Amino acid sequence: MAAPRKYPEELRERAIRMAVDLRRDPAARSGALRRVGEQLGINPETLRNWVQQAEIDEGHRPGVTTAEAQRIGELERENRELRRANEILRTASAFFAAAELDRKLK
Repeated sequence: MAAPRKYPEELRERAIRMAVDLRRDPAARSGALRRVGEQLGINPETLRNWVQQAEIDEGHRPGVTTAEAQRIGELERENRELRRANEILRTASAFFAAAELDRKLK
C-alpha cells in the first residue's frame, strides 16, 4: 500500500514544469529549484528528486523509470509470496512423508 502523498499531484506537476523551464535558461539555472520551492512551499530537495525522476521517466537521464520501479516491486512481492508458498508445501510434504513412513512401519 502506497504512503499518502503530502503534496497534490497538480502541485507536483506544476512545480516540475516550473523548475524544468527555469533550468533551461542559463541565466536563471542557478538556484532555480530553491526559488521554485520557496514560491510553492516545497522543500528544494523534494523538488530536486521530483525533477530527477521526471527526467528519468522522459528518457533524458539514465535510471529506473517510475513504471519499471512499480513493476519491479510487483515482481518482488510475487516472488516473496511464491517462496512462502513453496516453503509451506515443502514442510507439508515432509510432514505427510513422515506420517506415511510411520504408518508403513506399524
